[in-house]
Amino acid sequence: MKILVLHGPNLNLLGTREPGIYGNITLADLNADISALAKELGIEVAIFQSNSEGELVDKIQGALTTVDGILINPAAYTHTSVALRDAIAAVALPTVEVHLSNIHSREEFRSTSFIAPVALGQISGLGPDSYLLGLRALFSHTKKNRQ
Repeated sequence: MKILVLHGPNLNLLGTREPGIYGNITLADLNADISALAKELGIEVAIFQSNSEGELVDKIQGALTTVDGILINPAAYTHTSVALRDAIAAVALPTVEVHLSNIHSREEFRSTSFIAPVALGQISGLGPDSYLLGLRALFSHTKKNRQ
């Protein structure tokens, strides 16, 4: 089983960007935690971060025949990107949306997700555990649907 992990814009600044909201974990630390869990679960992960909407769309489209699911933190694109939403819908792969912060307890505009309607589920507000729980959920869902 292979899962594509996508980090959206500004997540490359983790560890220095608004630590009161996002914590002190760096993207490298987060990726190491994701990779360690993937190894524990016996799955492969491909991890990619971009500040570019088009690059994220390209990765989603490219995933169609190469992965079993997508774990995505679309970051600010959550609230603006019809292109990401449409790409996820087009590939029809199980997708879990994750966020480090609780997007529903922040500014009002952050409560609307263009991704949630085409995702298997959404996990937010649990810091790095959002990713790990999302990966576990995606693994469980995919394994169950293979049987």
